[in-house]
Amino acid sequence: MLELKHVKKSYDNVTILEDINLQIKDGEIVSILGPSGCGKTTLLNLVLGLTPADSGQIIFDGKDMTNVPMEERGFNIVFQDYALFPNLNVYKNITYGLKNKPEISTKEEVDEFIELLGLKEHLNKKIEQLSGGQKQRVALARTMVMKPKILLLDEPLSALDGVIKESIKQKIKEIARDFHLTTIIVTHDPEEALTLSDKVLIVNKGGISQYGAPQEIITAPQNNFLKEFILNQLEIKRNNIFALFQQDITRKVQAV
Repeated sequence: MLELKHVKKSYDNVTILEDINLQIKDGEIVSILGPSGCGKTTLLNLVLGLTPADSGQIIFDGKDMTNVPMEERGFNIVFQDYALFPNLNVYKNITYGLKNKPEISTKEEVDEFIELLGLKEHLNKKIEQLSGGQKQRVALARTMVMKPKILLLDEPLSALDGVIKESIKQKIKEIARDFHLTTIIVTHDPEEALTLSDKVLIVNKGGISQYGAPQEIITAPQNNFLKEFILNQLEIKRNNIFALFQQDITRKVQAV
């Protein structure tokens, strides 16, 4: 379990996050959603260890990680721009992190991630030859071969649309389910957050407005901010979201 207890972060005497308390269970997909400047990326960076907290605690599986350096936390992030190496082919990008830590994943395990993400036919291609969706899958594979304890995603679908976007959403769900991997996603898109996640964390003005399952966010918003910012944006898409929920429920029933 990942826990944040009374976490605070300021920059230049401006409070970005104030008294953040949060629990994320093992294997959950949690989206962080909110308006620009609300602190959602800062929250992701605090968990990653990219930036230190001013006060409070970050605890993972009972261990205080607050002052543990980023490289020792075992958390990995997929950045919004993918951060792939243009001079390397797909396979070398995927295995880049294993050069210094080859014991983390065997070749068979690397091949499993490549197969899972449908990249086998692209391994010898340069990054410039790939579509946006393919680049995202390479970035996911590169992160997964390092076997992260927590997977962090910064706007993973923002450059994608249509069928490709839905395909990557399903891959993220498969990875989280198959590897029981706690996954935290920063997104600006309410529909994306509500259809991808087990829980949604709504951040506003440096604090938590609501944290709960997507159905709770839609049917029982706890304050006016949620009603105005989130639900107004979702009004047009509401039927689509409920349809996706219904499809998910149907799949689960059929699997029993």
